Amino acid sequence: QVQLVESGGGLVQAGGSLRLSCAASGRTFSSYVMAWFRQAPGKEREFAAAIRWSGGSPYYGDSVKGRFTISRDNAKNTVYLQMNSLKPEDTAVYFCAGADPNGDRWSGSGRISNEYKYWGRGTQVTVSS
Repeated sequence: QVQLVESGGGLVQAGGSLRLSCAASGRTFSSYVMAWFRQAPGKEREFAAAIRWSGGSPYYGDSVKGRFTISRDNAKNTVYLQMNSLKPEDTAVYFCAGADPNGDRWSGSGRISNEYKYWGRGTQVTVSS
C-alpha cells in the first residue's frame, strides 16, 4: 500500500521559515516525480515544486520561486520543502504527490495535479501577518 505522509506544517510569522517533509513508502519511487502542491480555502490546488527521485533540476511555481526549495533524501525515501520568507498568502494545506513519468497520466508538464497518482493527506501551513 502506497503511503505519502506529510509533516512539518504549523503556524509561523511572516518572514519566517518552515520545512515540510514527505515520507514515502509502499513501492519503489526511484523513477517517479515527486511534487508539492498547495490549496488555500476557496482556491484551486496550486503547483509549488517538483523533483525527480533520480536527479535532475527541480522546478517551481512562479509564486514560490526563489523562496522555496525542494529536495530529496533517497536513503530515507523522503522529500522536503524548505520554505523561506513566508508570506500570509502562502497559507494553505500543502500536499505531497507522486507521479510516474512513464504512466498514462503524465503529460510532460509535472505542474498539473491530474498527472499525480499518489497523494498524501496534507499538512496545514498558516502564516500570520
